[in-house]
Amino acid sequence: MDLTVLYRGPLASCDYDCPYCPFAKRRDSREQLRADRAALERFAGWAAEQTDDRLSVLFTPWGEGLVRSWYRRALAELSRLPHVRRVAIQTNLSCRTDWLADADPETVALWCTYHPGQTPYDRFLAKCRDLAARGIRFSVGVVGLAEHLEHARRLRADLPAHVYLWVNAAEGHTYTDAEAEVWTGIDPLFPYSRVPHRSAGLPCRTGESVVSVDGDGTVRRCHFVRAELGNLYDGSYRAALRPRACPLAVCDCHIGYVHLESLPLYDAFAGGVLERIPTAGARGAGAGAAVRLPDPSVRRAARSAT
Repeated sequence: MDLTVLYRGPLASCDYDCPYCPFAKRRDSREQLRADRAALERFAGWAAEQTDDRLSVLFTPWGEGLVRSWYRRALAELSRLPHVRRVAIQTNLSCRTDWLADADPETVALWCTYHPGQTPYDRFLAKCRDLAARGIRFSVGVVGLAEHLEHARRLRADLPAHVYLWVNAAEGHTYTDAEAEVWTGIDPLFPYSRVPHRSAGLPCRTGESVVSVDGDGTVRRCHFVRAELGNLYDGSYRAALRPRACPLAVCDCHIGYVHLESLPLYDAFAGGVLERIPTAGARGAGAGAAVRLPDPSVRRAARSAT
């Protein structure tokens, strides 16, 4: 079986206090951290044992994972397993990067977000350059707020040319065509993030070759559909894997809509779906023509549906 797993344990603490994030500066208690570590180590143990499968794993913690030793160790260890195709994590890159010396650069990858005001620009850029020097696959992105525009332009100018800079549409923000054109000049694939995608009844890879797993091992098709498919550790989820349509009205998060079969994003991100790295051809071409812009009521539906 070729299976992609999005893992999100109970970790909810973060070392940043971004005003647009509900988990900013949250602190987990020692008991919560111990529970998160135990859950992650259990998951990593399961993944290591699935030698008859081909696994791809993306860690999507609510908080910042790489400041915790158990996340760094899990990524390094899983990257060295022959049946793991890719292991990646979403991170603010606040941690040190020397731990990557123990990881396989052909398998490990980072999805990095730059948060202006939370870390010195030069420090973040230096870490990106270190990743590039180590041969680590990584993407870098920002939230598409007006006050972030100059930071994004500076990043695009300073990052190595091969590093993809993505832009996430800000939560609840509606972009004019002129505003969207500016952001698309930085990220040619921004139009896919600009608006939510109609998904009800459309085929999606989640629930078939892509699943979401929480710290207890509960398997769901994705982070946004609460219906359970079974449990990872007793294997009950396997019988539930099959092609299925999306039950939600719309999908407005990249880690969700990237798996919609109605969008050409598996081609655009071929070989880099988990770490959000598109092909050279995809990042060089505008995506606007492929995007159908819904009316504002669809955006409101997106918030209530997810």
